[in-house]
Amino acid sequence: MPKVAPIDQRKADHIKINLEQDVRSALTTGLEKYHFVHEALPELDLNRVNTTLSLFGKTLNAPILISSMTGGTEEAGEINQRLAEAAQEVGVAMGVGSQRAALENPKETPTFSIARKVAPDILLFANLGAVQLNYGYSVDECRRAVDMIQADALCLHLNPLQEAVQDAGDTNFEGLAKKIEEVCRKLEVPVIAKEVGWGISERTAKLLADCGVQAIDVAGAGGTSWSQVEMHRAPDEFTRQLAATFVGWGIPTAESILNVKKAVPEMTIFASGGLKDGLDIAKCIALGATLGGMAGNFLKAAAVSTEKAVEMMKLTKRQIEVTMFACGAERIRELENGKLVEKPSDEDFQKALEYVLEKNKELYKRLANL
Repeated sequence: MPKVAPIDQRKADHIKINLEQDVRSALTTGLEKYHFVHEALPELDLNRVNTTLSLFGKTLNAPILISSMTGGTEEAGEINQRLAEAAQEVGVAMGVGSQRAALENPKETPTFSIARKVAPDILLFANLGAVQLNYGYSVDECRRAVDMIQADALCLHLNPLQEAVQDAGDTNFEGLAKKIEEVCRKLEVPVIAKEVGWGISERTAKLLADCGVQAIDVAGAGGTSWSQVEMHRAPDEFTRQLAATFVGWGIPTAESILNVKKAVPEMTIFASGGLKDGLDIAKCIALGATLGGMAGNFLKAAAVSTEKAVEMMKLTKRQIEVTMFACGAERIRELENGKLVEKPSDEDFQKALEYVLEKNKELYKRLANL
């Protein structure tokens, strides 16, 4: 079994780098290409706008997911406690970071299990790297991760690029689909497939659906680039340059949502990857997602206090409510009813301009001769 200390150090490094360094992808989420149709007369009372929903047997006050982040260090345990306390107060979903450290070193268990202790009612997701199924893990470890935090579902995260640019990463992803299928078949709770920041293609969406996952967290490009995180952790110049190469890699979040909707229309979708606020979450809901996940904003707030995390979550919820109000949607699913439109691109605008100019060329000539 691998040594535990390097895992602990990696978790600590990830928190520090995400808080202190610019690790953004060179790509955008694609959400900037869309806008809601403003309704000057929405015929709604803002106080009656309803953002509640039910998922996996739990009721959420808003379609907000505190994306899987951390655990495995003392600092991470404190952050998880604050995030969970805030999630309990606001009524949103939460995922913990990879629980591998705790499975291999039980003394780290409290840094994860604290979440359920302080948040008995929230929708809570356990988390393991799917690739570990090719490195000795099985349904048993998945079940232990779920039991550790009394989770409502298990996220199996997919991070091939991160492993490929990481020093001594786990890069054998061969035959992984069959093992994911076995976990989906045998585990007592739903399984969620989660990317970590490079998005989901149509092919992958279909493959995961065939495996039996009940939801896909697209985690598209446009936010944190974990190749950039690994660049800051690189032990030598070779590894640093390798990681730096992929700052612009991935499928943007908006495109990833549409990929899943096209490939498996009935799949439950979680949208994450570069979401900045409740307006972005609302856009993702309108594109077909059920939840919108954010990490960085909540991490920075929780690093200060539980109160700051609560404030950030309440602000995000209110941003969703005001978005719905201003576009005439009283309930969350009404956002999908033609409320969102795609802005014409600069290329489309140029083509339209050229068309108009060509059609009116003769008119311009006449006007010029007047």
